[in-house]
Amino acid sequence: MSGDKYKELFKERKCCVIIPTYNNNHTIEQVINDVLEYTGQIIIVNDGSTDNTEEILSEFNKIDIVSYPKNKGKGYALRKGFRFAYEKGYEYAITIDSDGQHFANDLPKFIEKINKNPNAIIIGNRNMEQDGIPGKSSFGNRFSNFWFKFETGINIPDTQSGYRLYPLKPLSKILFFTRKYEFEIEVIVRAAWKGLNISHVPIQVYYAPKETRVSHFRPFRDFSRVSILNTILVIYALLIVKPFSFIRKLNRKNIQEFFRTQILQNKEPNIKITFAVMLGLFMGVAPVWGYQMLIAFGIAHLFKLNKPIVIVSSNISIPPMIPIILFASFKTGGIFIEAEKLNLVYNSGISFDLIKDNLFQYLVGSLVFGVILAIVFGILTYILLLIFRKKPVLQEEYVKSYQK
Repeated sequence: MSGDKYKELFKERKCCVIIPTYNNNHTIEQVINDVLEYTGQIIIVNDGSTDNTEEILSEFNKIDIVSYPKNKGKGYALRKGFRFAYEKGYEYAITIDSDGQHFANDLPKFIEKINKNPNAIIIGNRNMEQDGIPGKSSFGNRFSNFWFKFETGINIPDTQSGYRLYPLKPLSKILFFTRKYEFEIEVIVRAAWKGLNISHVPIQVYYAPKETRVSHFRPFRDFSRVSILNTILVIYALLIVKPFSFIRKLNRKNIQEFFRTQILQNKEPNIKITFAVMLGLFMGVAPVWGYQMLIAFGIAHLFKLNKPIVIVSSNISIPPMIPIILFASFKTGGIFIEAEKLNLVYNSGISFDLIKDNLFQYLVGSLVFGVILAIVFGILTYILLLIFRKKPVLQEEYVKSYQK
């Protein structure tokens, strides 16, 4: 396909190319000219360059330029470019570095893949095993790939490549926090958590000789930023994303499968299954919001209880249930604590400010209510297990009939 046809394709797809640049005056002109062979829909983000970049950009009067005087980092430049592109009506943006590392003739690969992945982030997959790749880049990429898979469950061969296609509308709904190189990790992790597909295409890459290479990556400082970001993302994934993702995936079929495999076909004694349910329910009410599932998982591991049952049971504290749990905890605490009389009406007057002012009553009440809830449902669970798992033969027959 000729360059003119690709220019039409860029227009049809409402796709632009965003080029963030900072002091790359030796390569920026050639990068722009190469991209112009495929599209004139270009947005340059001049991230406070102090060389003659502004003078070079002034020669291109048919492209959009976003400029500001102080350097703020690649992540900030990309965010400015995304916002500008979205407000101008573009639906997609391909980002390409201005240091000459990427090849414009790979642009068609991204455009052509939009049809198969219309709402995906498509990352250019570099061959990191080829000659000339700096050792620190190869290591950093493997490090990043590992943590990305841990945080999202998605296996991508090159999470650090800056050559990417982004769907702009989904990104416009996410509030990002990072401004430096670590933004390129934050954006794909949080997009994956939002349900966006993360895909990749093979691309070429060129690393200039060390003596002529221009890099603004500061190994210690920027690697530390990436490490801190990954630490935060891992904690958030463990405490929030993964548990709620598990709950969202529960449908009638999955619940039936869970009940069949973890309850009916479970070889554990009834009493151990009952204790797993009780632990989960108690931790779901316990006053350790944000850490309930993590602590429940640790206790289940310590006492060798069924972890899936514990985690599912602890999800009693999902958002629709939280007001009920808070209300019940306060009312229970009021039985034991002589505090100012509170006129509590469910859904009217219950708030975290109220909890703060009457913390001790809430703490005592939540612990007592958690114990009561665990005991009541523990007894009920044990009775139901006795009915459905009374004898191994009957249990096997029930499982067979259930599968039919």
